[in-house]
Amino acid sequence: MHSLENITVIIVTYLTQKDILINCLNSIDNRVKIKIVENSQNFKLKNEILSNFNNVEIFCTGENLGYGKGNNFGLKLTKTDYALILNPDLTCDNAFFSNITKVLEDTNDFTIIGCQYQKDKIFLPAGFFDKKKNQEFAKNFHNKKIKDLEKVDWVTGCSMLINLKKFNNKEVFDKNFFLYFEEFDLCKSIIDKGENVYTSKFLKINHLGFQSSLDENLKNKHSINRMREWHWMWSSFYFYKKNYSYIKALSKMLGKLIRSFFKFNYYFLTLQKENKEKYFYRFLGILNGMIGRSSFFRDEI
Repeated sequence: MHSLENITVIIVTYLTQKDILINCLNSIDNRVKIKIVENSQNFKLKNEILSNFNNVEIFCTGENLGYGKGNNFGLKLTKTDYALILNPDLTCDNAFFSNITKVLEDTNDFTIIGCQYQKDKIFLPAGFFDKKKNQEFAKNFHNKKIKDLEKVDWVTGCSMLINLKKFNNKEVFDKNFFLYFEEFDLCKSIIDKGENVYTSKFLKINHLGFQSSLDENLKNKHSINRMREWHWMWSSFYFYKKNYSYIKALSKMLGKLIRSFFKFNYYFLTLQKENKEKYFYRFLGILNGMIGRSSFFRDEI
């Protein structure tokens, strides 16, 4: 018999707005253990959160570890068999936690089960690395022709249930990533081992998107956007290089490098500051990936 007491929710935060985090916590069944991993030296909401949620523990990492290393930090503190990774900018459906025990009972062998969006999104919550298989899955998904529990190659990392019994240690995510592609890399390693990744119709979430690490400070928003552009490109290159080859990564990203260079120059000459900055940091992210540098970029927040 599976119970909610055997699940730990891990929420990695960084400059997360109070209302967003509170809404997330309110959507989690109070029988489930929650570990908040704050990617800094100080969590300003600590006393308020602990006084209102008796199933929550809070840990500060001391520095911004990013998504993967932040979740590894929380996983190493987890004693239960299952960990549910949740971004703070989402809420769980009312039936989520009554359904999750049923999903565990009905699923004989899995390493990861991904969740789906309560409302339709432009992007998929799961899919395949093979282009043709992914197109077929997308068609079936949008036409609501997939199984209740569908085997896939990857799921999005904003909400995923991890079977920790499948791992020899709690270093689940590749620490070389700072932001983006960590879940795709993890899923790729799982299917390469012949293990199972699923997406479940019964695990529904509402996801605001791109608001996990934003406060109301405009300077911080600009800094975070610069980091997003840089790391989206760097992580893309690293993912393809690691899982396929350097040549594959180059073929995927060279066109983006060239386009970023020319767009940066165009927006520089036309005095479009925001777009100029966007493509400048995209260019730098790809370039640093190509020359083999680590995901070092951190903007001042």
